[in-house]
Amino acid sequence: MRALNNIRVLELAGLAPGPFTGLLLADNGADVLRVDRVQPGHSPSPDVLIRGKSSICVDLKDSSGKDLLLRLIPHADVLIDPFRPGVLERLGLGPDVLLKLNPRLIVARLTGFRRDGKYAAMAGHDLNYLAVSGVLSMLGPSIRVPPLGHPLPPSPPGNILADFAGGGLTCFVGIILALFARVSTGKGQVVEANMVDGVSYLATAPRISSKIPGQWDQPRGQNLVDGGCPYYRVYECKDSGRYMAVASLEPKFFDALSRGIGLGQKDWGGNREDRSLWPAMHTLFEETFRTKTRKEWEAIFDGTDACCTPVLEHHEMEASHYDQRPVVTLSETPSVIPGTDGWAVRTLPNGQGGETVLQDWTGWKKGKDFVIVNGGICNKEAAKM
Repeated sequence: MRALNNIRVLELAGLAPGPFTGLLLADNGADVLRVDRVQPGHSPSPDVLIRGKSSICVDLKDSSGKDLLLRLIPHADVLIDPFRPGVLERLGLGPDVLLKLNPRLIVARLTGFRRDGKYAAMAGHDLNYLAVSGVLSMLGPSIRVPPLGHPLPPSPPGNILADFAGGGLTCFVGIILALFARVSTGKGQVVEANMVDGVSYLATAPRISSKIPGQWDQPRGQNLVDGGCPYYRVYECKDSGRYMAVASLEPKFFDALSRGIGLGQKDWGGNREDRSLWPAMHTLFEETFRTKTRKEWEAIFDGTDACCTPVLEHHEMEASHYDQRPVVTLSETPSVIPGTDGWAVRTLPNGQGGETVLQDWTGWKKGKDFVIVNGGICNKEAAKM
């Protein structure tokens, strides 16, 4: 048995954070039914976060399609709303309507910006949410480059932090909290998640630590754990494009690093914590790591406490048959284990498995309780129109 067995989820189709929330629910046993738009030519969604899910196509702008979704609401435990503020309300599917039909329903709403902030009505992407959360300003080096001698702008870290961590994962946590509360109250509720607040919360420690001397009080790229410290950096090896990650913060770990690279205090001229020595230490470490290949450095540091590891790339991990594992392991109610299948690219064709789910949830049968018109599932009455 999985932790969320018998939990039924309607995931309104979106991209990235919403589907990631649905994937976390599905991997932990929830029955997730993705509600896809009716696409011209029935082109498949590019969403690849589809493990354990089924699909139905519903035209929510058509009254018969919307009515069918409303008939489904009493049979669901969770609805994931990935849309911008006001979209569901304009469709007549706001939380007030849904909770009246099913007081036990958990309506999980996931937006990029805050619903009540100055950016609420604006479009955005991961980089924008990082920007206004204050987190983007912390990312990247501060090396001054010609011709102006200014540092490079903050570095986009890919869309992992805001979309997936601050958004999808945070929304999943909100749903779990709401399900837990429902055990006591018997009632559902609205879960409001947004990527700005989610990623800002992730940065609680560095934000507060920026007021403590010696931690995050320097400009980006000049602090202890953001690349400013020479023994918390990434170094290129002799084989170009291959790197080792060094994170030897504690003295005993730094000693192990020093033994491995054959350098000591005499080489950089003083106490490693003297920040005036960091530029020279950085240069010395760069030169040293370029004397050996990554494989050679791995042979030196594997099995040690030097906190020095290779920077692996996904394609080499896949080639080594590295097993992908769930986000957390439970001894009695385990999650789905992706394993080597976690590398496969798969999509969920529109409508796949949905009719079976409808019958399991409600007992409905095609032709008797619903029909398909122009690719979309709707009430049977629509066939007479």
